[in-house]
Amino acid sequence: MARASEALGGRAAAASTAPDKLEKVLGALALVMLAFVVAAVLRGRDEWARVPLVVWLHLATIVLALALTPMLLWRARGTTRHRVLGYTWSAAMLATAIDSFLVRISHPGHLGPIHALSFLTLVLVPLLVISARRHDVYRHRRTVRGLIIGALLIAGFFTFPFHRLLGHWLFG
Repeated sequence: MARASEALGGRAAAASTAPDKLEKVLGALALVMLAFVVAAVLRGRDEWARVPLVVWLHLATIVLALALTPMLLWRARGTTRHRVLGYTWSAAMLATAIDSFLVRISHPGHLGPIHALSFLTLVLVPLLVISARRHDVYRHRRTVRGLIIGALLIAGFFTFPFHRLLGHWLFG
């Protein structure tokens, strides 16, 4: 058994299902981002009637993904609950990526640099599910981290500045 873990080049330690420091931080950052989104939406309630349905769908899917992130990172893994929540999170991420191509309020007909993360999400979420089904903990964990950092946190950060809707609601 020791030889198998040595052959993995130290990956056996990464196969632990306990959350590490990075995952604890990512879960906390997802909650912070969720708080900012909720605060922005509540502050913008005077403009809710003018917001297109596709934007509400986009917000709903991202809020779901942000809310599930800490539960998936901090709770027991490999359980039925983790799988169900994981499939729900994956579906929310895919829906968010797909509907992001329809959310182009400020520049109709144009895709921005942030849409590169949407394309990447469309590729990575199926790979995430495949790696989980194959019990490839190392690849699954690495893909999850990448999606959280890129598609949730970085993309989420860029929804607040540059005269975007959430930024307008929160800071306007």
